[in-house]
Amino acid sequence: MAYDEELAGRIRAQLGTRDVVEKRMFGGVGMMLHGNMACGLVKHGLLVRIDPADFDELIARADTRPFEMNANRTPRGWVVVPPEAVEDDAALAEWVARGVAFVETLPPK
Repeated sequence: MAYDEELAGRIRAQLGTRDVVEKRMFGGVGMMLHGNMACGLVKHGLLVRIDPADFDELIARADTRPFEMNANRTPRGWVVVPPEAVEDDAALAEWVARGVAFVETLPPK
């Protein structure tokens, strides 16, 4: 298992009755809304889709890091939140809501 199944269950609970499609990607799982990934899990934590305009502000926080796809690519539209930063449901809800809110601004795929 490349990702935390318990955390995946908590994310599913946060997403509730939304029409979510789970897709294996990046060695983990992505939670897709309208064909766009809102959040997911990778080996090192919660992957959250964000507005690229918020990247610098969010990455300056102690509880996030950039998502590094490879040595040459760090997309500004994603951050990784370590599991210890989303241990309580309120913190997890904030991050999941941020990903969902951004994806809802995108056209469906």
